[in-house]
Amino acid sequence: MALVYRAIGLGDFLTGIPALRAIRRALPGHRLVLATSPPLAGLVPLVGGVDEVLPTQALRPLPWSGAPPAVAVNLHGRGPESHRVLAALRPDRLVAFGNADAGAAGPRWRADEHEVRRWCRLVEAELGVPAPDDDLALARPAAEPVVDGALVVHPGAGSGARRWPADRFAAVARRLADTGRGPVVVTGSAAETPLASAVAAHAGLPPSAVLAGRLSLTELAALVAWAGLVVANDTGVAHLASAYGVRSVVLFGPTPPAAWGPPEHGPHVALWHGPGSGDPHGRLLDPALESIQVREVLDAADTLLP
Repeated sequence: MALVYRAIGLGDFLTGIPALRAIRRALPGHRLVLATSPPLAGLVPLVGGVDEVLPTQALRPLPWSGAPPAVAVNLHGRGPESHRVLAALRPDRLVAFGNADAGAAGPRWRADEHEVRRWCRLVEAELGVPAPDDDLALARPAAEPVVDGALVVHPGAGSGARRWPADRFAAVARRLADTGRGPVVVTGSAAETPLASAVAAHAGLPPSAVLAGRLSLTELAALVAWAGLVVANDTGVAHLASAYGVRSVVLFGPTPPAAWGPPEHGPHVALWHGPGSGDPHGRLLDPALESIQVREVLDAADTLLP
């Protein structure tokens, strides 16, 4: 039995796909269990190679029963907390970044490394298999999208620092709607419904264009998989666009594209004017993100759209 631990958010899950697939190739004779956040369980079959999902909460004791895993792989973090979650199961082998506080040996953590490359490097070093960074593709869900060929505007993010102003998203949505290149929809979580509704209203879109809080994660994946364009902050929906090779304009602020950006060779434009020294979890809008103007986003979208 091999256990892989990555119980964070949507973007974290998607950037871990190349490493997860490499683990599958490295351990073909093991039953592969992925411990991840419950909302992400519906996307796991679209990755392939995972035999079982173990729903869990980040940094909480794992609901593991039975014998200790032969191999436990920490794709969750640098430790020590995440290392200790896995060490509590007494695996025969722990694959993780080196952390003296957790008594774990392993490769050195590099703070300036792209999130995809970081976990691929760990797997390559510890399990001895190639882990190409570009193995990001996700299978399309079987369900049809609620809107086909949508121009998806996603104004939300996990923190205020990474949330471009709503009035600017509204201006982008309005201009996209004026182009007639596809139906414009506004997405978000249930908690982001007021934000999405405000963006749609100021853009002159009908209430039916607001899909925030109305889609499951699998339905959101289907929407993005068949979308014509995604305009989003540096958040999970942007990584869905990368996973499906969908045209995207991604707005960065406190964190540079070199750390979390889309693949360089793809139909994506990453906009960023910052030094990369901000707090991605901060409450206030990051100055680098604030400096991105509506015209830049529209110009980027125009270069991508047919």
